[in-house]
Amino acid sequence: MENINSFITLAAANGVPLDTLVLVLILPIIVTMIAFFRQVIGIKAFGIYTPAIITFAFLATNEIKYGITIFVTVILVGTITRYLLKKARLLYLPRVAIMITIVGFSILFLLFIGGTWNRTGLASVSIFPILIMITLVEKFITVQIEKGNRAAIILSLETLFISVIGYYIASWPQLIKMILSYPWMSLLTIPINIFLGKWTGLRLSEYLRFRQIIKPK
Repeated sequence: MENINSFITLAAANGVPLDTLVLVLILPIIVTMIAFFRQVIGIKAFGIYTPAIITFAFLATNEIKYGITIFVTVILVGTITRYLLKKARLLYLPRVAIMITIVGFSILFLLFIGGTWNRTGLASVSIFPILIMITLVEKFITVQIEKGNRAAIILSLETLFISVIGYYIASWPQLIKMILSYPWMSLLTIPINIFLGKWTGLRLSEYLRFRQIIKPK
């Protein structure tokens, strides 16, 4: 790759994987994008950490469709399992442990099906993205308990939406080339976040929600 920054070249020459450098430099862009969606658009998702880590989990899968499949499976199985365990009146941690176990076996079955149907991309998904998305179960359960099923499902869909956008941003070849040539560009996210941190205007979702009220007469 041409025009790589000298610092990046030096780091790579000293054994730091180029993919790691790219991901670390793109991380500020991804979390800034998530902050923008939260502060300006009004899409909450599961905070800032969860969409960011799921974005990188998607990058670690062979194709994003397999990442989405695993994500949806985790949410569906987690919801069904929680409903089945509801009458058991178990304490929180043992209940989460059971759910993670069942979700884990569900993913194992999904990978088996992928291999059976010659979906080698699905069958060969590494453990890293699988573990990340399985841990989503605990976050999902917490929101279900605190805010109900509807809120948990909406936040899950918002998280999926943001993570998919983050995936395409992080895998955009032109952005990767630019980051490797000008790694300091990631620091530009700091003033952007300062601006977002002082944002006091209505979010886009609020405009849509209250458009009849704020509509000028």
